[in-house]
Amino acid sequence: MWYEDALASSYPVILYLHGNAGTRGGDHRVELYKVLSSLGYHVVTFDYRGWGDSIGTPSEPGMTYDALHVFDWIKARSGDNPVYIWGHSLGTGVATNLVRRLCERETPPDALILESPFTNIREEAKSHPFSVVYRFFPGFDWFFLDPITNSGIKFANDENVKHISCSLLILHAEDDPVVPFHLGRKLYNIAALSRSFRDFKVQFMPFHSDLGYRHKYIYKSPELPRILREFLGKSEPELQH
Repeated sequence: MWYEDALASSYPVILYLHGNAGTRGGDHRVELYKVLSSLGYHVVTFDYRGWGDSIGTPSEPGMTYDALHVFDWIKARSGDNPVYIWGHSLGTGVATNLVRRLCERETPPDALILESPFTNIREEAKSHPFSVVYRFFPGFDWFFLDPITNSGIKFANDENVKHISCSLLILHAEDDPVVPFHLGRKLYNIAALSRSFRDFKVQFMPFHSDLGYRHKYIYKSPELPRILREFLGKSEPELQH
């Protein structure tokens, strides 16, 4: 009941969809929750099936359904408060799957924020550090990439953004060693040209490599509160106590 009362209070809500490693309780994730909470946002997060203490076996459709279920749970309890979706890394694939589905059923979120996104899982796997020593070998695509595609795992951000109609903010550090910066930039370029965004803001926010934010430390940026405030188009929420 406490959670339901809190969600009904006059604060915007961020549904956070985490990346591949660890759980919703990972150190860098908790630090981001603290930053967002200090700015006056409720943060709701969870572990997909097969992660953390959630039962089940991971799959792309299952992870997307889990996110949809939590979104609907939030909307049923948050009144008219804005609900934003924030995906990080692999979570950006879940996020665009979710938001595409929400837009198709005409219940879009108030905005979508993608932190360190890729274009699709095949391009990300090809660019991932684990593949560096193999990617120039003959048969690399057949041995490494085709099984991913054939298993039905796509996380096709580049295709999903063509069917999303809500404001989009992309955050990416130039020194990201896990999801290369050029994939985030490429995704932005695709979204910026998409007709589905013609009535909405699409913004790309790079973070210089000298800052050292890499793959998961953008939360450290002192500019993040201003970026969110300006993008979301409202005055910064009153601090919670």
